[in-house]
Amino acid sequence: MTTRRQFSLAAASLLAAPTLLKAQGSNKIILGQSAAFTGPAAELGIQFQQGAKLWFEQVNAQGGIGGKTLEIRSLDDGYEPDRCAANTQKLIAEDVHALFGYIGTPTSLAALPLLTKAQVPFIAPFTGAMGLREPFNKQVFHLRASYNDETALIVRQLTNLGLKKIAVFHQNDAYGKAGLDGVTLALEKQGLKPVATATVERNSVDVAAAVRTINAAMPDAVVQISAYKACAAYIRAARASGYGGTFYNVSFVGTQALADELGKDGAGVVVSQVMPSPYYPARPIAREFADAVKKAGNVQANFSSMEGYLAAKVVTEGLKRAGNRIGSRDALIQGIESIGNQSLGGFQVNFSASNHVASSFVELSMLTGDGRVRT
Repeated sequence: MTTRRQFSLAAASLLAAPTLLKAQGSNKIILGQSAAFTGPAAELGIQFQQGAKLWFEQVNAQGGIGGKTLEIRSLDDGYEPDRCAANTQKLIAEDVHALFGYIGTPTSLAALPLLTKAQVPFIAPFTGAMGLREPFNKQVFHLRASYNDETALIVRQLTNLGLKKIAVFHQNDAYGKAGLDGVTLALEKQGLKPVATATVERNSVDVAAAVRTINAAMPDAVVQISAYKACAAYIRAARASGYGGTFYNVSFVGTQALADELGKDGAGVVVSQVMPSPYYPARPIAREFADAVKKAGNVQANFSSMEGYLAAKVVTEGLKRAGNRIGSRDALIQGIESIGNQSLGGFQVNFSASNHVASSFVELSMLTGDGRVRT
């Protein structure tokens, strides 16, 4: 299994690569990425990037697309919106062909007005926030289901089990608000509301006040809307304080990173998933991905790297469909829109000129306490 240190070294070597002033007009298609490669959300950026590179390297080994190789130019934003905005301005100035694989809601929202003004495609952000989906934006393509989709399934599962006292621990930013809104909407449909809410600051693990606030309401379950370090800190602190309820997380938490953080304390923690399981060999995409991971030797198979791999496949298909207009951003947009309803090895996607959200697929997984994930 690839270690976090190996992941970090891989990311550092890529980020240290020299930057060209202009990305286009060469034998390469450059995709610009601003993501967390350091800080408490780093594993998300690292894992997604590794999965995407895994696919692009296969494509490049076969001659690329239209004689052009595919490359990701990545900049670290530490999961901070201001840094992401500055990175986005830099990438747009360098004339990247598209922006790809941004990690997080507040960061993606910071980039949105910049890329919209510059008319640069924004493909497969690692977020399910409705603020990036509505109103419709021709530049933006989503691979994953929304947080509303995820929280609807979580609330349905909990209430079906008779657990109706549901609290929400959420990040104090646009991501946390998006998740809270999703839970609240799902509860309202059943005549319920959160019994308590409490926040944690982005890139912080100061959860003591949140634990006290939520424990006072004695909830049956806590839905967590944050990244893996804060969620792990909350779970440990809540259990240490005597809380005996259950914990549910949305996919952005970073499933494998959360499992690694919690170790044996992860047993029974639930995470909603928006990508096909990389551990379930019945799906052709899982077998293909496992084979690619094995051959590469430096990529860990997990949900985040699977998402990067599938996102890279979507970009590649869009570029193929651009044909002799491969250098045109408009042609890339039209190429992705023309994908229509297709199965990527058992994972269904559906794009059109009026629909830029590929999937509403959601399922639940559970951490087993030995670093593994059961779906």
